[in-house]
Amino acid sequence: MSERPYVIDEMISAKAIAARIEELCNAIHEEFRDTDKLIVVGLLRGSFVFIADLVRELDLPVEVDFLEASSYGDSMESSREVRILKDLRGQIEGRDVLVVEDIVDTGHTLKHVTRLLKSRKPGRMRTIALLDKPSRRETDVAADWIGFSIPDEFVVGYGIDYAQRNRNLPYIGKVRFPDA
Repeated sequence: MSERPYVIDEMISAKAIAARIEELCNAIHEEFRDTDKLIVVGLLRGSFVFIADLVRELDLPVEVDFLEASSYGDSMESSREVRILKDLRGQIEGRDVLVVEDIVDTGHTLKHVTRLLKSRKPGRMRTIALLDKPSRRETDVAADWIGFSIPDEFVVGYGIDYAQRNRNLPYIGKVRFPDA
């Protein structure tokens, strides 16, 4: 089965992403400045580049853990059924937690994950997403911090993929099908 050819148009440059991460980290530092340790929980796989850049910029004691949730598979559309594929290794009860998401689209994944993590009784829990598509929201969830609000476009790069491709792009790009 051959893949449909597509083109990627740059939407958000690597330089703009780096500048925004610095701003976000200042806000996170203010929120958690009194923490003894901030547990940064990355939602795999799309957030791994964002997490790496965030924790390098944070001037706080951090621990990194990962949770893998899926509602897309290799599709461009959410199935709206969220499955936990990999759970946290550590405990978060009574701890300060920052949940890192690559993109909030329909909101089903973030809502499911925050409900799950809140049931584990963290001390403080906040959420951050690199990208937000408010026009696609189907739930009443919102991240505490947003890197960029974007229109309803299918995007790749900076850790975000299309069928496991294009994660390595240093920028956020819009996928376009020339034959459409």
